[in-house]
Parts: sequence; structure tokens; C-alpha cells
Amino acid sequence: MIIQMKSTSIEIIEILKKAGHEAYWAGGCVRDMLLGVEPKDFDIVTSAKPEEIEDLLEHTIPVGKKFGVILAIKNGHNFEIATFRSDSGYSDGRRPDAVIFTTAKEDAFRRDFTINGLFYDPTEDKIMDYINGQEDLKEGLVKFISDPEQRILEDNLRILRAVRFRNALNMQYAPDTYQAIKKHVHLIKNISTERITDELNKMIMGKNAGRAFEELFEIGALEILIPELCKLKGLAQPLQYHTEGDVWDHSIKALNSLTEEEGDPNPLPENPPTVALKWAVFLHDIGKYDTFEIKDDRIKYEGHQEVGADISKKILKRLNFPLKTTNRVEWLVRHHMMVIPILEMPDARRRHWFLLPEFEDLLEVFRADCMGIIPLDLTEYEKIKKLYKHEIAHLKLLPKKLISGEEIMKTLKIPAGERVGEILMDIREKQLDGKLKTKKDASDYLKKLK
Repeated sequence: MIIQMKSTSIEIIEILKKAGHEAYWAGGCVRDMLLGVEPKDFDIVTSAKPEEIEDLLEHTIPVGKKFGVILAIKNGHNFEIATFRSDSGYSDGRRPDAVIFTTAKEDAFRRDFTINGLFYDPTEDKIMDYINGQEDLKEGLVKFISDPEQRILEDNLRILRAVRFRNALNMQYAPDTYQAIKKHVHLIKNISTERITDELNKMIMGKNAGRAFEELFEIGALEILIPELCKLKGLAQPLQYHTEGDVWDHSIKALNSLTEEEGDPNPLPENPPTVALKWAVFLHDIGKYDTFEIKDDRIKYEGHQEVGADISKKILKRLNFPLKTTNRVEWLVRHHMMVIPILEMPDARRRHWFLLPEFEDLLEVFRADCMGIIPLDLTEYEKIKKLYKHEIAHLKLLPKKLISGEEIMKTLKIPAGERVGEILMDIREKQLDGKLKTKKDASDYLKKLK
């Protein structure tokens, strides 16, 4: 797929060049190529005007035509093609007030970081570097092009992008870049929720995610974006079980167990973690601040999972996460303590949990929770995982549920809610125990409840 995308992008460049225009790869794909990383996409810059791009290519969409950006679709792949431009003012802190079509050199100077301002001609194997990007890439520096404060004022999102690149690429900041970020961090209040959430998701799904969120805390960004997480800093844990530090330290270690942390020997999960799983792990103890108490001479957080689920839902709704993701995170946080008693449960009850589509993620939250504790002890996790793998093959052969939630609501005349789920679970357990074998058995049992 990537090979075809790459060759198709070269075809487009050849078409543009054959018509007498300059055309290069630009930005992240050039950076990644020089770092020895396979690019995920190939953005193209050219001297051709938007109308000329549309004339030369068969299938185009004018996604940002007034800013000189055309989306081209070829061989099933999408490519952003941008005309060389310079920008005149960013009064909204995001988009240029006007654009002037110009040269490759001027286009490079209007970009954000030097490592993102490189151009490459794949037809001639030639790099165009007007902003010393290759040297900064070699030195591992995240550095704004020209005046760092001006770059931030043009687009406030660049503060979060700087944090993401610095950590995902395991780099350092140029001094004036870091000072400008700290000075203007308050401007992230101006960024749209959708753009913030997109950056946070890229951070949490990228390398060194824990370190990225540590840095968001250090520069004061996290207090603006997710103040609830900041309360975990300095929040004490019972020393007889946790010597890794406070609840924040534990949460960062748990998150790191799901991501590639530079130099971290922790084993990664078998399957790539989803966005929902990563947020559930990071937020799993978010309720401990509100439930902290000293009881029987011990630190306790009774009911922190329920409180944490409510807080998690509030955070993700505020950040406009998709409802499906929000619900999955809320459920995982609410039930993350349920894995511990699995081994002691009656067979039918344990089977119910094993058959839940969310159980594998729940087991991963438990593993990450264990990984976040010093001293490390994965004994319980390994036992449960082994039992799960042994039983799930047999359990999947069992018949489908005898009755649906809709039938329960109709028969008992009750609305959707927790009560319906409890009845479904009760009937399922009796089915797995052999006490209810047919749909009629389930219906008769339901009538008795009525």
C-alpha cells in the first residue's frame, strides 16, 4: 500500500514537472525519509496554481483552494497538493488572512519547524533545504523557522505540535523555541476543541507518550486542557503496595506500558492498543483524588472506579470525543477493578465476563495497571490471561443469548438503563449454568420477574 502510494505521488510530480512546473515532496514525508522512517503519506508542493493542478489531474477536490490546497485522488490514494505561497497575517491564530503565491524558498520560510520545512524531488533525488532543516534534524532539534513567537502567534496549535514532535521523534528544543512555548502556552485556550483533541490523540498514540504528557504538565498546558489529571500529581499512594511514586507516576508508568518509551524494556501488548484503551489506562485512577482518605491507618480510595468513570466521561465529552470512544473509556474505567476477583468468581459469573466484547481491553487495562506498580507483579494477570485463553475457545461455541434487551424492556415495561443490563446478565448466567436452556425458559423467567 505504501509502495503504491509512493510511486503514485512520483507520477503526480512527473505530470506537474512535464507541464513546466516545479514539484516536490514536502514536510513530514521528507523528514521521515531522512530519519529512516517509512512515511505514512506524501504531501506535494508545486509552483502550479490551483486551477493548473485541476487541469492537469483527473480527479481533484478543492478542499482549500483559496489557500492554494487541492486534494488529488489517484490510484485510490489521496494527496494534498499545495501551491508555493507566503501568508499575510493570522488574525484568528489559525488560518492566514490572505495568501500570495510565490517561490519554493518563501514557502519554506512560512512553515512551522525547520525539520518540517524540507523539500525533496524524488525524480532527481535532490533535497531543497532553505531553512537549515537537515542540520537541525541531524542535531535532533525541534526549532521554529525564523521568529518562534511569530510562528506561535500565527497558529497557536504549534505549541502542542512542538511538544508532540519533540517527544515522538525523541528530540530536544532549540532554546528560543522552548522559551516561546512557555511564554505563550496560555494561547492554547484559543485553539478549537477538535484540533486540541486531534493533537492529544496523536501524542497518546505516538512514541514516548508518557513523557509528552509530563511535558504538557511542566509547561502548564495540561492545567488548561485536562486539569483533572493535574490533581494526580503529588497524590499519595499506600507505600506497602506502591513504591513507584504518586498516583501521577503510576498512571504515567501504566500508559508507558502500552507505548514505545525510549529505552523502556517493558513488553508491549500483543495487539496494537486503540485510542480508547490508551485513554482508559491513563485515566483509570482519575477518581482517586476525590475518594482519597485515611481509613484504618491506611490510604484508601473506596469507589474510585465509579467516580473515575464519571470524571472520564466528563473529560472526553468536553474534548468532543466520539460517543463510542467515550462510552468504551467510561466502561473500562468503571470496571477496571473487576478483573481482580475473576479467579474467585463462580463459573457462570466468570463466563459472563469472558464473553463480553470489552473483556480483552479490560484485561489489558489490568495488565497496564500492574505494569505501573513497583514492585512489578504480573502473577494474577498471567493466571487470568491463561484461564481466559483456555476457556474462551469453548465459550464461543455456546449458543447465543436467549433474550434481548429490547424484549426485556417490552415485557417488563422498563426504560433502557442499568436494570436491563443486570437482568440480561442474570439470564445469561443462568443459561451458562444450564438452568435456562430455551427462549421459552427465559421468557417464563422474565414473566416471574414481572
